[in-house]
Amino acid sequence: MMNSVLTALRVFEAVADSQPIGLSELARRLDVPKSTVQRCLKTLHEAGWVRPTSEEGRWSITGRAFTVGSAVAAGDHLRDAALPALSALQSAVGETIHLAVPDGDELVLVERLDSPHQLRAFLALGTRLPLHAAATGKAYLATLPDARIAAYLQSAPTKVTAHTRTDPVRLWNEINLARKRGYATTEEELHEGISAVAVALRDRTGVARACFSISGPSSRLTPELFEEYGSKALLTRDTIERVLR
Repeated sequence: MMNSVLTALRVFEAVADSQPIGLSELARRLDVPKSTVQRCLKTLHEAGWVRPTSEEGRWSITGRAFTVGSAVAAGDHLRDAALPALSALQSAVGETIHLAVPDGDELVLVERLDSPHQLRAFLALGTRLPLHAAATGKAYLATLPDARIAAYLQSAPTKVTAHTRTDPVRLWNEINLARKRGYATTEEELHEGISAVAVALRDRTGVARACFSISGPSSRLTPELFEEYGSKALLTRDTIERVLR
């Protein structure tokens, strides 16, 4: 029984490291028979930890893994440090605040402070956010070395909505703009009808530990508010980073 559990954990870690990944490649990497890997994938899928992707025969992990990221975030006091300032920001702007942590080439949503408005932005905890389509993702990209950004853009980012920008030149322009002004924005690129402004939370070395966004309906969170909300988000970032340090 213990061997089966350990094998399943090895399969899960291998999927997380190289997602999306196929059965044959998993078997080769782990030096485990295909039939065994297939049973592990079925078990992990039934438990909600992995899922088949749009690419036939390939697998990736699900949002349930966010609990691990949440535990890490809580363990190093990130959430304790961030929540008071994020709550104040939410009260000031009246829109939903999302907090996400990096996980490979995605971010994972670990906290959400809901807007009091009936019409509001909403993402479930554990949602995995593509870096090129989410405002938090673009804020995170802006903190990375150029080589890592180039490698990500070479992976051919796909459209999430009709408004998602995937052209590498346009994305580079946005990343450079985010670096210049300190915040990133999106208009209906992750979800139709939703816009967002986001900044990254950095450690002492400048590495992003997390990102947070102000998200709301595009009818209310208009481009005319981006600069104001960006400024508020940057002040909130500075407050949180002082606590973290």
